[in-house]
Amino acid sequence: MTGQSTPSPLPLPGGVGVSRLGVYDTVAPDGAVGGTPHLHLCCAEAYLVQAGAGLVQTLALDGYRETPLRPGAVVWFAPGTIHRLVNHGGLEIVVLMQNSGLPEAGDAVLTLPPEVLADPARYAASVALPNGGAPGGDLAAAYARRDLAVRGFERLRDSALGGDLDPLREFHAAAVRLVQPHLDAWRQRWRGGALRAAEETGRQLDALARGDASHLGEAVVHEFAQPREQGRQGMCGLLNTYPVH
Repeated sequence: MTGQSTPSPLPLPGGVGVSRLGVYDTVAPDGAVGGTPHLHLCCAEAYLVQAGAGLVQTLALDGYRETPLRPGAVVWFAPGTIHRLVNHGGLEIVVLMQNSGLPEAGDAVLTLPPEVLADPARYAASVALPNGGAPGGDLAAAYARRDLAVRGFERLRDSALGGDLDPLREFHAAAVRLVQPHLDAWRQRWRGGALRAAEETGRQLDALARGDASHLGEAVVHEFAQPREQGRQGMCGLLNTYPVH
């Protein structure tokens, strides 16, 4: 039996964001093919590998890793993990973002050189894309910021591999300073997404404890027939995005 779907009054399950990512396939300054190294400050992220092959390079205070990516693999990491996707050919991933896609709405700091991170205006200019990275645009700016971030990432990685974590800690501090003006907007997205979903579960548990099944009668099916847009320029590749909140 089929029926009409209705616009969702709630976020996707758990207040996550979802997109499909085709990883960039051009060469960065270090000779690797792929995306832009960056971190998130409030959001965990997960990859569900759909096609192709590659790896994700990660850097945190516990060290540097390279995790292979093959179809069927699921990889996820916590806030504070610098990550960079490397494309060995045809790498396509479904990306799950905590907090209703907050990373693509601002919770991301690229590993640009320290002198850029220290100047908010210069940082903003360095990471901006023409027309906000709208589909169909020239990728030159996306590749340029990727290449600048790779140079900063190499410095952080080489220092960490040499036993010196101070540059990484300094990057963390610079990232916090950059995002502080945006925290009120981030909090609103969190309240309307992940927090709202968790609180709804709490209300349902309370109802069940009372023997109240009324919310079961409100069940409906929702769908996204297709992405909201296809080919948006992201940090690691071209994104097919869905309206998650």
